[in-house]
Parts: sequence; C-alpha cells; structure tokens
Amino acid sequence: MAEPTILGADGAPLRRTPARRALSRPHATPTTTGVRRLWDAASIASGLTPERLARVLRQVDEGEADAYLRLALEMEQRDAHYRSVLGTRKRAVTRLPVTVEAASDAATDVALADEIRALVRVPGFRAMLAHLLDGLGKGFAAVELRWDTSRTPWVPRDHRDPASGDLVRGYEWIDPRWFRYDRHDGRTLRLRDDTAPLDGLPLPPYRYLIHEPELMSGPALGRGLARVAAVAYMAKAYTLKDWLAFAEVYGMPIRIGKWGPSATEEDIATLVGAVANLGSDAAAAIPDSMQIELIGATAGLSGGNIVFERLAEWADKQISKAVLGQTASADGTPGALGGQQAQDEVRDDIRDADAEELADTLNRDLVGAYLALNHGPIDPEAAPAIVIRAKEPEDIRALSEALAALVPLGLRVEASVVRDRLGLPEPATGEGVELLGRGGAATRD
Repeated sequence: MAEPTILGADGAPLRRTPARRALSRPHATPTTTGVRRLWDAASIASGLTPERLARVLRQVDEGEADAYLRLALEMEQRDAHYRSVLGTRKRAVTRLPVTVEAASDAATDVALADEIRALVRVPGFRAMLAHLLDGLGKGFAAVELRWDTSRTPWVPRDHRDPASGDLVRGYEWIDPRWFRYDRHDGRTLRLRDDTAPLDGLPLPPYRYLIHEPELMSGPALGRGLARVAAVAYMAKAYTLKDWLAFAEVYGMPIRIGKWGPSATEEDIATLVGAVANLGSDAAAAIPDSMQIELIGATAGLSGGNIVFERLAEWADKQISKAVLGQTASADGTPGALGGQQAQDEVRDDIRDADAEELADTLNRDLVGAYLALNHGPIDPEAAPAIVIRAKEPEDIRALSEALAALVPLGLRVEASVVRDRLGLPEPATGEGVELLGRGGAATRD
C-alpha cells in the first residue's frame, strides 16, 4: 500500500512516526485524582428530591453536566424498567445488518468498499455500536479509536503496546463526564484535563467517534432520554419507598399501651419496650397494672397498595413512551398496538432513525479517519458508506411478474442484482456480467 499523506485537523501534514505512536496508544486515560477519576462514590440518585433534581437540570442548562451524567448512569443501574426499555432500543439497532456500499462500480471504489467491509468485521465493532448508542440516554457518547499501526492497513483493533506490552483496546468507551462542551459555541466537545479542568482540551483528529443523537432540536445534553425520564424515575423512587413502608406495617394491628396514674418513668419505658417487642417477637412481659390493646390494622388501610401500584405503573409508562415510543409491548397494555409485529419493541420509525444517525456518525468519524490515514485525501463522493438498515421482506411474486413482463421487452437487468434482492448466493463458477435474457434465460454481456 502506498504511503499516505496524513493530515491534521488544520489540513497540514502530520509527521508519520509521531503520529503512529500517538494513534496506537490510549489518549483519554483515567487518573486516581483530578478531573478524570475512574472511581467515584458520589451518588446523585440517592435521596433525590424535586429540589435537587431541578438543581441538576438547571446546571445542565448552565453548561455543568457532571451531576446529570452521573444521574443518567445511576438511573440505568437502579431502575430495572428504564434499563430494560433503553436496552431494548439499543439492541433494536445493534442487531440490524451492517452493509457497505461502494461509491460506484469502478474498480477503485469497489476495492475501498471491500476494505471497509473488512473493517466492519474486526472484533469489537458490534460492541462499539452499543457504546455509541449510550448517547441515547445521556445526549452524547464518545468512543476512543486506538489504531493498530504495526501493520497496514491501520485499523482500530485490540493490540499490544510495543513499549509497555499492555493490551490496548481498539474501541474504548470513554466516560462522558470526562468531556465538556465548549463554553463559547456549546457544540464542540473537549476533553477535560487537569491542565484545563474548566475549558478542556481539543480532541485530536482521528481519535474519537462522537455520537450525538438528534432526538430533538437543541443542545446535545438536553436531548438525552435520561433528562425526560428523570421526573418519572424520581416519582417512582418516592412511590417504591412509601410502598415498602406501607407493606412493612400492612396487616399488623395497631398496638396501644396504657398505664395508670401511679406509673413511674421506668414503668412507662417498660411498657413502650413491650409494645415494640410485640411487633417483632410477638411476646412481651408487663406488670398487672398496665394494659396493651390491639386494634385491627386493615381499617383505613384498604386500597392503599393500589395507589402505590398505579403510581409506579404510571411512571413506567411515561418512561416507555419516552424511550420506545409506545407502551404496549413494555407494559402489557391491551389493544391493537400490542398485537402488531412492527410495534413489538421499538417503533420502526424510531429504530430506523437511530440506525441512520449511527451510520452517519460511523461514516464521518470512522470511515473518514480510516481512509485519511491509509489512503490520504480522498474525494468524499468516492468514499464507501456504511449502511445500517432493516431488511424488508421481498415480494418475490411481484418481482418475478415484473421481470417476466419487462425483460422480454428489452429491459437489461443484472442477475446479481436479482440474486441480492432474493437473497440468493452468487454462482460458484463463471465470469463476466450475467444478465437476465429474453424469455427468462440468463445471458452474458
């Protein structure tokens, strides 16, 4: 392979030897102290109140997103429903077929497309897609590219650092709290560093995949699903806490202790302890002069469990609607929606939009970087494109009838195109371009 000219962010050529060392080593590394700490015990979700949540969201609008990003992570860790529906939306995209389309049928364009197909098959690619889709919840996601430059072509793959011998992951998810948006334009992502804890450092070229799902208009941090689901999460957390407290005493009788006018402080303390022990030990000892009265507990408590259950279900449905676009499959809501195959998990239009945006990110940050590093400047119109798209079932009868009618009239159709539409493999032998001939027979051009 010819030695390419590597260009920096400003368009100027980079020196190849330093570039090779830098591209193969981790860039965003954690520290035990400072702004990129790996371990952080601080919690935002614990004891979350409406006032605290309002403060967290207000900080996002002011450009400080640490607390919000921590909350978004904890919501996935603590709430089973939110984690389930968000995971369902991610998997709806990651399980779609990934294909590569050449810019044209020219030999050079087809060869470039074959290289990108090999890039897609490198281990870790599918996991990287899931890491990028972390941006659905938080508003953005960043994956660092660590290139294996020991052989050509240069590809992000797991490899050993030549200097230390440590294993280096080709694709590495980076904690979003290690980044911040530029204070001036609000759109450029920068890496936080101890030398620039407030403004951050510019990201080097060809090192990061940055995925910012366009879930709505506005700043990226305001578009994350965690932001719209946070209120329902907080309401559900309150509900579960009260529900557990209710369940702890539900069905237990109310215990009332009575003492006479001559009771001492010690006697009263003895009675209080006896009343408490009835709840746990079902046994107590008190003097003859004291009484314990048990009053039925269910009076006034009936129906309380329904209130908590309905509020928790309401919160889950709001999260389902925000993440999946529907509630039928996630919450078991009866009706036609739940019976439609297209609506089993994520609405098709939402899934397809997520897939198209993810493909755009890969074509910009991954395909563009690969071509620049391995081939030098390339016309964007000649670049192959990664496509993530659901395969629609082919109407074989309609296709067959159309070909039977049009081919005898002189329509020239490549047999390979028809085989692709029908999902049939290429013939084992034969060369040249095979065409569907008149009368249904295959001819060669």
